[in-house]
Amino acid sequence: MGVSLSHATGRTRGGRRRTLRPNADINVTPFVDVMLVLLIVFMVTAPLLTVGVPVDLPQTRAQNIPTKEQPLQVTIDAQGQIYVQKKQVAMEDLVPMLTAIAKAQSQGAAAGSGGGPAETRIFVFGDQALAYGRIMQVMGAITSAGFTRVALISETPKGQAALTPAPATAAPAPRR
Repeated sequence: MGVSLSHATGRTRGGRRRTLRPNADINVTPFVDVMLVLLIVFMVTAPLLTVGVPVDLPQTRAQNIPTKEQPLQVTIDAQGQIYVQKKQVAMEDLVPMLTAIAKAQSQGAAAGSGGGPAETRIFVFGDQALAYGRIMQVMGAITSAGFTRVALISETPKGQAALTPAPATAAPAPRR
C-alpha cells in the first residue's frame, strides 16, 4: 500500500509545484439556521403586536378583505367607549382626531399623492353586546367627515372557514 506525500509537500509526482486556489463556495447552512430562528421569533411575536382594546366581536363567515396599507382602528367596547387605535376619545373628539391622523399620514406619504380622508381606510370594531345604534352613530360621524373607506370588522367562528363565493350556476327548478 503506497502513500503519497504530495499534499503535504505541495508538490505533485512530476515535481511541479501545485497551486492551491481559494474556494469560492458559500456555506449557506449557517445562513439557513439564522433565517429559521428569525422566522420562529417573528411567528411568536407577530400576534403580540396586534393587541388592541379587548372587544367581543360578532362572528360571521364572511370573506376577509385583503389590504396593503395599515388601516386606522376605531373600537367601541361593551360600555360604548370609543378608542382610536388604543387611545380613548370622546365622541366629539373622534372626527377631529381622525382628520388630523389622515392629514399627517397623507403628508408622510410621497409628496403629491393626494391622500386625505377619502383615501384613509378605517376599520370599526364594535362589541357584539353593544347596541347597533351606537355603532351606526360612530360610523355616521366618521362618514359625514368625508371618510369613505370605512369597514365593520367581525371575526370568523372558531372551527369554521370563511365563506368563499360560489361559482354562478343555474338554480334547479323547484319541485311541484
